[in-house]
Amino acid sequence: MADNNKMTIIATKGTYDWGYPPFILASTAVAMDKEVTIFFTFYGLNLLLKDPEKLKVTPVGNPAMPMKMPFGPKWLKQIDFGPKIPNVLWNIPGAESLVTWMMKKTIANCGVAKLVELRDMCQEFDVKFIACQMTVDLFGYSEDDFIDGIEFGGAATYFDEASTGDHHLYM
Repeated sequence: MADNNKMTIIATKGTYDWGYPPFILASTAVAMDKEVTIFFTFYGLNLLLKDPEKLKVTPVGNPAMPMKMPFGPKWLKQIDFGPKIPNVLWNIPGAESLVTWMMKKTIANCGVAKLVELRDMCQEFDVKFIACQMTVDLFGYSEDDFIDGIEFGGAATYFDEASTGDHHLYM
């Protein structure tokens, strides 16, 4: 195995909750003196839009998602409602907004940084962000839709970047 400090992360999911893993892992790796690149493709491009706070949590089809109350008495906050709520109920209008609000409240209660703060921190720490140009074109985005300081490239760009590292994560 190569003895280097370079790693790549592929971000393919772009919901609010799925935005946290690549930014947490990247910022932690940089703090451990790793050189990090995140390649954003398909729905992962949403994480590079100017305002990720508009993103929502999607509870449909996510049975592993715990649903604990971010408020109320301690006994209420300890109940995991996730397995008790049938998937069909997540289709009720407003369910995504409610779940997103609950997650943001829980994040704030736990002192975890907001998604945009983690993304900004990664940029301050020189994590390289590459937006998949093919996906940008496929979804009809323009470069103006995204934050400043990112690169645009295709799969070949990612493979060139990944070829010199020895740690690769797919999310």
